[in-house]
Amino acid sequence: MKADALRGHLDALILAVVEDEPLHGYGISEALHSRSEGAIDLPTGTLYPALRRLERLGYLRSSWSTVGGRKRRTYQLTRSGRAELAARQHDWHQTSSVIGAILGTGPAG
Repeated sequence: MKADALRGHLDALILAVVEDEPLHGYGISEALHSRSEGAIDLPTGTLYPALRRLERLGYLRSSWSTVGGRKRRTYQLTRSGRAELAARQHDWHQTSSVIGAILGTGPAG
């Protein structure tokens, strides 16, 4: 998948994968890769700045833990993060419906 296709959607994708459970950075990367059936393979230079930005915005909170002798920062969705995710999901459904209608892949809703 082209990186340009993700532009503007990365934050929503990250929020979506931590919606169900807290994950560390590598776990988030793996979840994105798995859910996209390998289409999304984010470099760490893209993922970690996005995680820090989402935390600064109050959409994620993080905590440190030690697993197998290694320190890991685990991220989880905040209440405002859940609201932001819901808003972005709503916007995405509207946008994809309109674009689908124009490209001939579905009705406008």
